[in-house]
Amino acid sequence: MKNISKAAIVTGASRGIGREIALRLASDGFAVAIGYASNQVQADAVVAEIIAKGGTAIAIKGNVADVDDVSKLFSSVQDAFGRLDAVVSNAGIMSLVPIKVDNAEKLDQMLRTNVRGTFLVLAKAAEVLGDGGRIVALSTSVIAKATPGYGPYIASKSAVESLVHVLANELRGRNITVNAVAPGPVATELFFNGKTEEQIMMLAKMPPMERLGQPLDIANAVSFLVGKDGGWVNSQVVRVNGGFA
Repeated sequence: MKNISKAAIVTGASRGIGREIALRLASDGFAVAIGYASNQVQADAVVAEIIAKGGTAIAIKGNVADVDDVSKLFSSVQDAFGRLDAVVSNAGIMSLVPIKVDNAEKLDQMLRTNVRGTFLVLAKAAEVLGDGGRIVALSTSVIAKATPGYGPYIASKSAVESLVHVLANELRGRNITVNAVAPGPVATELFFNGKTEEQIMMLAKMPPMERLGQPLDIANAVSFLVGKDGGWVNSQVVRVNGGFA
């Protein structure tokens, strides 16, 4: 393994926004750990793409809602890279269901991955990162819209934003920033799943810029927050949404 000057973990990085964040951080000079839950082929493809471009990357399988898996993720990164400078908690799931008793199981699933998973990743990052460390969690701009069908998802991401603000204060004096990035509608598999073409077109037209965001739009914001120019941004929710909300 080549000499590592900075290293990052990106959870949920085998596809979508997480993949683009991993690629962008690799281009910024980070050695990147690709955290993934199940699809090894996609995760390995991200690693191969980074290595082909001269970067350094590894893929680590694990469930962010499992304490032992999260501990293994962080220890594996430290063993491989000898350091850790930034953690991006991106892994998440979304199901569009109304607030009805029959959908309690969907709520539980989203709370387990989106809230418990983020909690564990942020907690471990706080334990491991040293001076100058950066933590970023992914939220959503749909919180401001209160759109029907998004109740359980919004509940989970509202909790994520609260965790970010509290952790930033708990890390007072350690020179570690903790922020959230809240995308608007972004053209990913997660976004398209369960939506009609009409719904997709309507959402694309909602921002003043009249387009869906691209994963790179979100990755660029994360790059800023974990980069040298983002050091004075702390306990913030950066809504990267083209004016969606």
